[in-house]
Amino acid sequence: MDNHNLTMLNEFILMGITDLPELQAPLFGLFLIVYTVSLVGNLGLIILTKIDSRLQTPMYFFLRHLAFTDLGYSTTVGPKMLVNLAVNQHAISYNWCATQLTFFNMFITSEICILSAMAYDRYVAICNPLLYTVIMSQRLCHLLVTMPYVYSVFLCLLITTKIFISSFCGYNVIRHFYCDSLPLISLLCSDTHEIKLIILSFAAFNLVSSLLIVLVSYILILVAILRMNSAEGRHKAFSTCGSHLMVIVIFYGTLFFMYVQPKSSHSFDTDKMASLFYTLVIPMLNPLIYSLRNKEVKNALTKTWSMCANILLKIHCKI
Repeated sequence: MDNHNLTMLNEFILMGITDLPELQAPLFGLFLIVYTVSLVGNLGLIILTKIDSRLQTPMYFFLRHLAFTDLGYSTTVGPKMLVNLAVNQHAISYNWCATQLTFFNMFITSEICILSAMAYDRYVAICNPLLYTVIMSQRLCHLLVTMPYVYSVFLCLLITTKIFISSFCGYNVIRHFYCDSLPLISLLCSDTHEIKLIILSFAAFNLVSSLLIVLVSYILILVAILRMNSAEGRHKAFSTCGSHLMVIVIFYGTLFFMYVQPKSSHSFDTDKMASLFYTLVIPMLNPLIYSLRNKEVKNALTKTWSMCANILLKIHCKI
């Protein structure tokens, strides 16, 4: 077994969401709708925050990058999963598996960092409103998104390289619906202690550091809000943070459910459901939360929609 070389493995078999044939079609329909809403919502948010002059602020700059990372990791997983459900073909090539693992880790790590940057942005906006434009300069905003991307690329390339230069035993069935690091590690013949230590260390660092930034930011925000004399001011401050706080609770709640629960209570089906939630459902919910709870986004969307409708009407009249 130890003599098996990784080059002998040409493909992997993904177990998928379910092995029950009668559920394949309903699940395909359900997740096609979920992915389509996610795709349209996040693309729309990216375009809207780019073209509307009223949304050219640090808050929407970070929101655009959040939508980009949501779109990134859902697209890394979603289309392949839908193909597997549609044609019942669960094979994934060796190279595409490595690519999927790389991009998924890159986007999910970037999202964690961007959520932290958004929490800091909300802290500055509420606790230092007069200095907001000075502190949250264009240079700082670009730095706060560039650093996560550079860090996540380094981290995901390190993990992917460590896994795929190791020797696989020849057994190629992945107990998941996409190529994730832990299911792949279970297929390795070589010593996995170093890889597991790297993944555990960086995962703990990412989760603890980002959550610490979020918690400290929102504790300071809460203190500042409670000190406000105006009820209208408190309401405005809460509404400013409401959408981001909702996204934070959903995202971190899912991650804690996945990774902090006792090992004895883990089950394959439960982990798959949680993975489905944060790979497909959360990217669909985020643009809806920011669109439905944000007056500026709703107004910009209405304005853009009216403008597009007028253009289409003029084109139709000319024809």
